[in-house]
Amino acid sequence: MDLTLIFPLLLLVLFVPLFLQARKQRKQMNEQQTLQSSLTEGDVVITIAGIRGTVVDASYEETIDLEIAEGVVTTWVRGAVRQKVTDTETDAAEASTDDDETPAVEAEPAPPAENTAPSLEKNGDTANGAARS
Repeated sequence: MDLTLIFPLLLLVLFVPLFLQARKQRKQMNEQQTLQSSLTEGDVVITIAGIRGTVVDASYEETIDLEIAEGVVTTWVRGAVRQKVTDTETDAAEASTDDDETPAVEAEPAPPAENTAPSLEKNGDTANGAARS
């Protein structure tokens, strides 16, 4: 078989997946940037650190203020927002917290503990090597 035919095919086999992967990554990056630039007050978001918060102030170009607990407001770079939580996700999370009334596993009483302390002695010797009398 001629090497002049194999070399272009080899290049084609190697570079087509790279090109397709680059397109996919560029598309995801554009979607993420669109999400981060479209944040408005009242949106519930999750950061890359896993913190869930409500957007309180989105008036700055590079940063947003998130309320992560009642009265606790933190400032984040817009790039730190991983996803926007939709209403259906919020409803599902609230429904799962309402079921916390019944414990999943009932606790059994612990067996009574013995009142013996662990010993540092080995084979009847004390810690300093002398035998006890």
